[in-house]
Amino acid sequence: MGQRIHFVVDPQGWCCMGLIIFIWLYNTIFIPKVILFPHFEEGNISVVAVLCYYFCSLFCIGSLLRASVADPGKLPENPKIPVTERDYWELCNKCNMMRPKRSHHCSRCGHCVRRMDHHCPWINNCVGEDNHWLFLQLCFYTQILSSYTLILDFCHYYYFLPLKKDNWDVFVFRHELALLRISAFMGLIILGGISQLFYTQLMGIFT
Repeated sequence: MGQRIHFVVDPQGWCCMGLIIFIWLYNTIFIPKVILFPHFEEGNISVVAVLCYYFCSLFCIGSLLRASVADPGKLPENPKIPVTERDYWELCNKCNMMRPKRSHHCSRCGHCVRRMDHHCPWINNCVGEDNHWLFLQLCFYTQILSSYTLILDFCHYYYFLPLKKDNWDVFVFRHELALLRISAFMGLIILGGISQLFYTQLMGIFT
């Protein structure tokens, strides 16, 4: 996509991003194992529902990785300032470099970013001019995946027909209720947080 690779060395960001990947991995493994595959085998859902879940999961983790390693708009050490734009540049008093207006210095990354929105620990990267659209994609796909997971959790108990074949010796079926409650709890937390963030991002763009 023509994006420069940008990697931030920040243990706190690694922990936050690791938590997000764990939640994604948890739902990608247990939701199909407990809900999708058993109900598909018994004819309660179609193969389209299974494929859609995996596509949503793939888009979600793909957008997360892209947003985390894409250059947000880091200014080079010796930027070339166009003659016609010199009046729109200013000196950063932290890194002592010239930068265009609406740029901000990220204390965690240690450099200035063009049109920096914020530093997001969940992607371990700044959100700026060059990766803002990737961050919006991540918010959008995360909302879809979280909503889809919550719908499956709800339908498994209140809509789908009871499963006829369950191997109760398998861990996921012995602890099915606990696993799905954890999934629903994580889905509600992420959906609420991401929806609010996505709304504020869109309002910022429109205004």
